[in-house]
Amino acid sequence: MLTRVIGVQPITVLSVAGSDSGGGAGIQADLRTFGAFGVHGTTAVTAVTAQNTVAVTAVQKIDTRIVVAQILAVVTDLQVRAVKTGMLAQPSTIEAVAQLASEGFLPHLVVDPVLVSSTGQSLMEDGGVELYRDALLRHAEVVTPNLREAALLCGLDIRDVKTYDDMAAMATTILGFGPTYVLVKGGHFVASSPTEHHAPDILVSAHDVVIFDADRITTSNDHGTGCSLSAAIAAGLGLERSMSDATRDAKSFVLAAIESAVTWRLGQGHGPIDHLGWGE
Repeated sequence: MLTRVIGVQPITVLSVAGSDSGGGAGIQADLRTFGAFGVHGTTAVTAVTAQNTVAVTAVQKIDTRIVVAQILAVVTDLQVRAVKTGMLAQPSTIEAVAQLASEGFLPHLVVDPVLVSSTGQSLMEDGGVELYRDALLRHAEVVTPNLREAALLCGLDIRDVKTYDDMAAMATTILGFGPTYVLVKGGHFVASSPTEHHAPDILVSAHDVVIFDADRITTSNDHGTGCSLSAAIAAGLGLERSMSDATRDAKSFVLAAIESAVTWRLGQGHGPIDHLGWGE
């Protein structure tokens, strides 16, 4: 995590994502992450979910025109330095966000292609995967899918992803859709050897492959890790960090937040991580 300088005006970043009533992921996690990095967080809400630590029980998608109005209200007034997208919920919103990106409204765009919940529930209507591929990803500075999302974007079976090379191959395929970087997150990675307990993230560009590896932390408090990672990368890019440095900072931040929340018991399922260092 970067240290904020007291007395210096913060930069502004924007999250275009869904609301999590349980407070662990989505807009709520993004705002806490932005605050931890000392940047001013703004939002455009794409969906309201009824969820807790156990399940998503209902989703109300926000009219795409309202999503666009929220984005324009922010970017035409505040000087937004970076943008992340999370749950876009419906194909029409993906199209609209892609159009805004093509018009230059969404600098340093971080696309977290939220397609399924951690419990396996679909969070995107039919046609959404294709629109990510054909319309939005070409405008992204970085795309940050987890293994399930990367497999969906590549048309693969997640069970066939068994090695670091498989992860890198998926990243390379997604790179072909037009983003500058692809970060395939390995939080759900299952190594071929039962003695390996790693959570590798692989960052791929046209010129380089970088593996950000770390020991896996055994805990049920991991809800919102993907949202938090992409928000942290957006904050870093807004602060003019390089992609490699922003990714490294983001991974370190999320790992520290997981470790700090290991003993928490908020709810009966997958609890949130400690964005603000309360457990330290």
